[in-house]
Amino acid sequence: MVALSGGVDSATAAGLLVEAGHRVVGMTMRLYDAGGTAASAGGRCCGPRDIEDARAVCSHLGIPFYVIDLESEFHERVVEDFVSAYLAGETPNPCVRCNQHVKFTPLLSRARAVGAEVLATGHYARLAPGPDGEVALWRGVDASKDQSYFLFSMPGAELGSVRFPLGAMTKEEVRGHAARLGLPNAAKEESQEICFVPDGDYAGFVAASALARRRAVPGPGAIVDARSGALVGRHEGAHHFTVGQHRGLGNLTTKERLFVVAIDPERDEVKVGPRAMAEQHEFVVRELRWLAGGGVVPAAGAELSALVQVRHRQAPIAAQVRILPAGAGAAVTLAEPTVAAPGQSAVFYDADRVLGGGWIAPPTPHPLPA
Repeated sequence: MVALSGGVDSATAAGLLVEAGHRVVGMTMRLYDAGGTAASAGGRCCGPRDIEDARAVCSHLGIPFYVIDLESEFHERVVEDFVSAYLAGETPNPCVRCNQHVKFTPLLSRARAVGAEVLATGHYARLAPGPDGEVALWRGVDASKDQSYFLFSMPGAELGSVRFPLGAMTKEEVRGHAARLGLPNAAKEESQEICFVPDGDYAGFVAASALARRRAVPGPGAIVDARSGALVGRHEGAHHFTVGQHRGLGNLTTKERLFVVAIDPERDEVKVGPRAMAEQHEFVVRELRWLAGGGVVPAAGAELSALVQVRHRQAPIAAQVRILPAGAGAAVTLAEPTVAAPGQSAVFYDADRVLGGGWIAPPTPHPLPA
């Protein structure tokens, strides 16, 4: 079974598997109601036009096509998490949550229900044996397209049931295969926007979602200097900001180059300061997920050296990772400081192999657990 988004990558994955002689079934997820939004015109994962593009691909390849409705799962595990994170002053990553809760576990269940042995997707990542002989997740060959950062949360026990046919290819090679196979969406452009916020207005989406659920919407508040507490500006809601942000701070009373260093949603307050104040040498990663070693998190107190990546396009940083007791996650000490916004994903690598990861916890004034 191939998970089809309507885009050229997943379509090419399906086409190559058909060409290789596999029995292939296409499946597309309906995740949200895009009626009346830009997504209805296509270019967003699993929007109405994209579902029709996926259908056309399956017709061209001569394979069965299914659409499954996962809107309730997507709304509960991805959209609600997105809204709640912003309301709490954090920076969510909905693509990681979707891979964790929607794209693999429910889809694998559906795949097995129709007799499929494996689930394939168009992600740019690789699955190959690790040093222990177990199937491991590795970066894709095309560094500019590598999506392993978004995949650390997939179920580790299911790696052997998944395939990434594009992991060893560049985007140009994929486009070439799509054209050679005559795929109807071979020239389709790709979008980097979050699928359920098609106009890119995250703050507006969060506010509207909060109102619809009778939750408090962040109101106007103060922008203060984190060093002195002095008022330097005003804002229209803390959900407009993320730690590390520089642009969009409005008209401040100072010409100093300032960055968001903390967000206090309870007081509707945004604290700003020099970039160094937004950076951290240490942070805690919560909700730890592990792919190495059969998906078993190392024992509390275990320490390891790893490369840590806290943003998709960021270069990984050398770090020491210490597993905390009682499922508290892991303490990370970086070799050099970086902006690590609460709510963002932190992914651990051993060279190009994904070890695991989790979500960056808000800073705490208390010492890290021993």
